[in-house]
Amino acid sequence: MSDTDSFIDEVNEEVRRDRFYFMLKRYGWIAVLAVVLLVGGAAWNEYQKAHSRAKAEALGDAMFAALAVGDSDGRITAFKDIEAGAPQSAAVVAFLTAAEQAKAGDTAAAIESLNTIATNGDVPAIYREIAQFKALTLQGTDTPVSDRRLALEALAQPGNTLRLLASEQLALIEIEQGNTQAAIDQYQAILLDAEVSTDLQQRALQVIVALGGEPEMGGAALGAQPEVSDATGTDGN
Repeated sequence: MSDTDSFIDEVNEEVRRDRFYFMLKRYGWIAVLAVVLLVGGAAWNEYQKAHSRAKAEALGDAMFAALAVGDSDGRITAFKDIEAGAPQSAAVVAFLTAAEQAKAGDTAAAIESLNTIATNGDVPAIYREIAQFKALTLQGTDTPVSDRRLALEALAQPGNTLRLLASEQLALIEIEQGNTQAAIDQYQAILLDAEVSTDLQQRALQVIVALGGEPEMGGAALGAQPEVSDATGTDGN
């Protein structure tokens, strides 16, 4: 019985081995392909990371080199020669170009550079909002009040990142138009906003007092009280 069992085991082992080699010949290429794809995918991913890192470093070097140029005209030319590639990178370069153009006194060119960002749907919304806001502030009184007001009201809508800064510009338009009480009301709304920054609180308080108004001190504005007291020449008692 033991010899018979041993023989049967050997036969079974041989059958299993034959089946294994048969499956390996028939489907082994799938395993090889999976390994190749796995290794190739990992290599391609590393290549892409290295390529993106190299492009970012090259862009950064180009921007630093442009900033190192001795005069504004040279910096503007250097920025325009940069091939940014990605829309977001191009927007950053355009912001830097606009800043140099404004510094050089070429306001029209700066506004044009900013408008290329503001109208580019491929860049994040915050980039477009900042570009539009900066373009509006550069335009100043050269743009009709109705046009400025319309654009600023769009930026001042709830949920916009720059809504409070846009509201401040709307208040300045009211001052420009001689609407003192409307300007005070606008600044008062800014002052009591829960998201207002300390600097903007301070400006709102100062302008309200300068316009002859009396700030309503809500909880959001408490941190700015001492500075307003200094600005008005009182000790706050």
